[in-house]
Amino acid sequence: MHGKSALADFMVIASGRSHRHVTAVAEHLLRDLKDAGYGSCKIEGLQNGDWVLIDTGDIIVHIFRPEVRSFYNIEKMWSVGEGSGDTTVH
Repeated sequence: MHGKSALADFMVIASGRSHRHVTAVAEHLLRDLKDAGYGSCKIEGLQNGDWVLIDTGDIIVHIFRPEVRSFYNIEKMWSVGEGSGDTTVH
């Protein structure tokens, strides 16, 4: 996203197989981010486990259950026009 949006430099989109898997992936990532010095992340959706958003400031991570990821389809929202030389932002 660097150069395309002021929101963040990178966006990561991932899926978990269930509520528990999404939550476990998010908790593991949060521990790793804290160890790497990103301890003040903003977190949304951890209790529910459908869609967890982790915002480090420079990196935004979305972790979805497959059905929720398909419904919101944020990959399409962040893609750019065909033939412009740009690629989809992931």
